[in-house]
Amino acid sequence: MPDTTEPRGPAAPASSPATPVRDDERSLGELVGEVGRDLSTLVRQEIELAKAEMRQSARRAGKGAGMFGVAGVAGHLVLLFLSLALWWWLGSLVGGGWSALIVAAVWAVVAAVLAMRGRSELRAVDGAPETADSVKKIPQALRGHEEKNS
Repeated sequence: MPDTTEPRGPAAPASSPATPVRDDERSLGELVGEVGRDLSTLVRQEIELAKAEMRQSARRAGKGAGMFGVAGVAGHLVLLFLSLALWWWLGSLVGGGWSALIVAAVWAVVAAVLAMRGRSELRAVDGAPETADSVKKIPQALRGHEEKNS
């Protein structure tokens, strides 16, 4: 008896894009592709987070460095102009040598206070703590154990 069935082309895939695919029916290639896309997205997000944190840290570092610079300029100008006037006035009371030492000590205290304030601003720069924290969570997330990151 002759075969009356029509010839068929290549077999159609078991699921079409409109039909949802269960996790256990996906191929290894699809799973690897999905992991690759997820990992790529994660890396891009981490890079953006690191950039944002570094911009914030750079602003704080710039502020602290600016305070050091202003402290140096202010200290120099004050030392130059007011020291001459104070030295002259104190010289009439205690003598020229002692008055110079007193004026130098006063401006040393001013410079030290400004330098400590600038130093505390620079110490407040904390880098990228959120990026470091989320990068530590990546290994558990890749293993599918996100709940261990909490």
